[in-house]
Amino acid sequence: MKKREVEASVKDERLVIKRRNQMIKGAVTLFKEKGFHRTTTREIAKASGFSIGTLYEYIRKKEDVLYLVCDRIYDQVQERLQQALDTDRGTLESLRLGIAYYFRVCDEMQDEILVMYQEAKSLTKDALPYVLRKEIEMVAMFEDVIKRCVENRELNLTEEQIHMIAHNIFVEGQMWAFRRWALQKVYSIEEYIEFQTELLFNGIK
Repeated sequence: MKKREVEASVKDERLVIKRRNQMIKGAVTLFKEKGFHRTTTREIAKASGFSIGTLYEYIRKKEDVLYLVCDRIYDQVQERLQQALDTDRGTLESLRLGIAYYFRVCDEMQDEILVMYQEAKSLTKDALPYVLRKEIEMVAMFEDVIKRCVENRELNLTEEQIHMIAHNIFVEGQMWAFRRWALQKVYSIEEYIEFQTELLFNGIK
């Protein structure tokens, strides 16, 4: 799917990236505290360190900021998963390591994932399919690892089971962020990884 472009009146690409990074950082904090709809563009500009006039040199509307936030979060998670997931070995150990790494990324990006989970519904109709497609691509990365385990006879699963397990892994990682108010009272991130991985492996072996 073609990347959705956000128009900017500034032509210096490096400056656009710099200002939008500032914007994303400020917006995540505000969206977490107040939600997307209750946050104003003036507040986003202030949190970003520049004026409302400067803000509109890099976006056209507030929904553009939400799109940039969600797009950046998915990009960061996907890039880190691509570095960590071993889709070639096809062993239960490589799957276990991949799950642990993904869960730790979710732990490090708790605020970002919480904002994305809560506010993605507010994306515009043209932005939402693009962002959701990125999520499906990340689920597919886990599918590839599980399929290799099946090919190597480490697991015996149907296509439907592989698909469901990959989605479960992805959501369980996100759950650490959006259920943290309850989970972190009981588990550390390492304990959460251990319990969830054992539950998963006991179910699929």
